[in-house]
Amino acid sequence: MTNNKRIVDLRSDTVTLPTHNMRKAMSEAELGDEAYGDDPNINKIEELSAELSGKEAGLLVSSGTMGNLLGALINCQRGDQMIVGHRAHCYIGEMGGASAHGGVIFRLVDSDERGMIDLDQVFELLNPKDEPQPKTGLVEIENTHGSTGGRVLTKSDILKVSQLAHDHEVPVHIDGARIFNATVALDTSLSDLVETVDTVTFCLSKGLAAPFGSMLCGKQEDIDRARLIKKSLGGGLRQAGVMAAAGVVALNEMVDRLVEDHHNASKLAVGLAQIPGVTLNPEDVETNQVYFNVNSGDQPKLLNELENNGVRGLILDEGWRFVTHYGITEEDIDWALPVINTTFKKFI
Repeated sequence: MTNNKRIVDLRSDTVTLPTHNMRKAMSEAELGDEAYGDDPNINKIEELSAELSGKEAGLLVSSGTMGNLLGALINCQRGDQMIVGHRAHCYIGEMGGASAHGGVIFRLVDSDERGMIDLDQVFELLNPKDEPQPKTGLVEIENTHGSTGGRVLTKSDILKVSQLAHDHEVPVHIDGARIFNATVALDTSLSDLVETVDTVTFCLSKGLAAPFGSMLCGKQEDIDRARLIKKSLGGGLRQAGVMAAAGVVALNEMVDRLVEDHHNASKLAVGLAQIPGVTLNPEDVETNQVYFNVNSGDQPKLLNELENNGVRGLILDEGWRFVTHYGITEEDIDWALPVINTTFKKFI
């Protein structure tokens, strides 16, 4: 426990709390039963998500992990392979769900410092249906890419992946947990960015600050199939309109403000780069995630001391990570940087 009353929590944008408007919408939500299709807020958020993504239909799911799992299961049969980058969240952070629940084989290709997958390697793995090899059922990419520090894939990047996969009749799925951070960074719309892919997921929580849920969007037939599989996974939601109502507010009110998170992340990165013992290139910070390395022998102890002083962060395989989000202000960054500097000096 910290003795400091002020806490700047930079562990993740998953720690966001719902806004006043979200809480009001939740308390006043008209409810129905999702299974019968008569919950108005669930219907509203699924229609809104389809419209924003430029896809035929949307499906409310409990998490991005479930959305990505459904994206795999609607495209892959048992024994099929799914091509993903070697640092993809669906591979390293989702409990191997596609393999565990669908018998899908992960085939890894290299991804670069932005999370863009190696297209030459993808080409080599695009097995046709009539060969005695695992059929390629799906290519999945991630935008923004978490383990590379929230880096952004452009429309051109996505188009290259889509053209290659579609030339071989293989669909493409985007794990877009933070894809609205990408659209804001690129100053584009979601529908324009994901125009050439078959399915996309995005989180209502994280930067959009809703307390629950993700969306899966795609063709009507794919979403119809995903809805059935979701039930088999125990994902039926009943009167979930109380949560969908917050998601509607998130999509309508919270996307444009992500630019504040990006600004605060950039300011944080510039400040961190000036602290002795910290290795960080601020130009690599494109959205709301700041990854860096610290020259310290006892990093867990340093992290604990930092939290005792009021700043929370994480140490991951890729290094230290701070994430800005709704609830973290520019003033918080101004307060946190001297605390970080003072604390680090004791260990470096």
